[in-house]
Amino acid sequence: MIAAVSWVPKGVAKSVPSVADPPSKEEIEELIKAGVLERSGEDSGSEEGDQEMDVDAAKQTGEVSQALAVANALGRSSKVNKSETKLDDIADGLQELDMDKYDEEEDGIELFSTGLGDLYYPSNSMDPYIKDEDDNDSEDLEDMAIKPKDAVIVCACNKDEFSNLEVWILDETSDGDSNVYVHHEVPLSAFPLCTAWLDCPLKGGEKGNFIAVGSMEPAIEIWDLDIIDEVQPAVVLGGIKEKKKKKKGKKASIKYKEGSHTDSVLGLAWNKHFRNILASASADRQVKIWDVDAGKCDITMEHHTDKVQAVAWNHHEPQVLLSGSFDHSVVMKDGRVPSDPGFKWSVAADVESLAWDPHDKHLFVVSLEDGTVQGFDIRAAKPGSATDLKPSFTLHAHDKAVCTISYNPSAPNLLATGSTDKMVKLWDLSNNQPSCLVSKNPKAGAVFSVSFSEDNPFLLAIGGSKGKLELWDTLSEAEVAKRFGTTARTTAS
Repeated sequence: MIAAVSWVPKGVAKSVPSVADPPSKEEIEELIKAGVLERSGEDSGSEEGDQEMDVDAAKQTGEVSQALAVANALGRSSKVNKSETKLDDIADGLQELDMDKYDEEEDGIELFSTGLGDLYYPSNSMDPYIKDEDDNDSEDLEDMAIKPKDAVIVCACNKDEFSNLEVWILDETSDGDSNVYVHHEVPLSAFPLCTAWLDCPLKGGEKGNFIAVGSMEPAIEIWDLDIIDEVQPAVVLGGIKEKKKKKKGKKASIKYKEGSHTDSVLGLAWNKHFRNILASASADRQVKIWDVDAGKCDITMEHHTDKVQAVAWNHHEPQVLLSGSFDHSVVMKDGRVPSDPGFKWSVAADVESLAWDPHDKHLFVVSLEDGTVQGFDIRAAKPGSATDLKPSFTLHAHDKAVCTISYNPSAPNLLATGSTDKMVKLWDLSNNQPSCLVSKNPKAGAVFSVSFSEDNPFLLAIGGSKGKLELWDTLSEAEVAKRFGTTARTTAS
């Protein structure tokens, strides 16, 4: 399945990603200690493993000896007891070929000679039969190159108990064709639940290319997307410091790192204006604000009474943070004043996702577990307790939970919704009177994540239970082109 999809802005990815160095012995020990890797065996088990390896080595040695013995036995059939007839036949064949005189030339015809193959070349570079290693290297570099115009999509996946990030490339050619493929993968230690791309320069320079991953574990991993074959994240926020084995009749003892979540991380949001800031939502009922550059938690907020499913920063007021919970509430707070109660709205069901309108700083939408989507205007809110004001609109969008929503970054009022009912729908929210423009089954299974591209605003990435990335050119739909075609032409120009 694909739990989350994130776009990487065009031109950000390194043209030729670096290849990670193999981990040192100390790093491997740290990975084992952290539970990312497992030892092949413990104590007596390892001794058994060593014995098995010795046996295997002995077998290999015996097989080599046996092969040499057979080779020596060719032509000595009198010393062979078993398969005597076969060895006699082989020896007779070798005698017939007269292999001892194989290299002696006869006058006249030269067998097996082409003339060209017998030439002498002063260097390998002049030999047409030896391929230059530089050619191989250049071909490999070309295969791994990411062009500035390539679109990059990161998918958080899980298949057969194996979790990883898939880095997809969308290569659009000049003739209008496109090629979509997985460029490389990043192994993950736990089932991923959410992602957030960020460009905070964690390794120096002006910008970076990183992806934050929330999972079933309390730690947040931040991976460098410009490195291939990496086995460790660039930064880990929080997580388990120490875990003692479970004793009979008692629970396992767990110690967490300072400032860490203590349960699964369900939602992440990067602050584009304060680029070192990341917000997280967790099943531990907490909302945290992290300084990813320093690698620590700056603020912890506990204004929800149940799992916090989603967080989002306001596009225009970057200090304003929205959070949605299974306690049937949405809370807006100023990150600079975490002790302030902020503003609170009540909703009818568990919050699945939420998003600020990128075109209006006062508006946001929330999708719920009961299949509805509600829109709100913060100007109608009252500070303190939950408001009794009705939402700007309530949309019965799907038959099942609406797991994901995405505003179009360039076309005001265009919203995409995805659901476990396997459908993706496009809505026009104009005048707080939503109308469905298109409803489509993208064959992705239950839909867990949809996201419009910033660079190609009408291209929608879709991830779901079938585990294959789907891309939808929404502008190819007649109703979308009719309503938003002018916006598309303006964006293109």
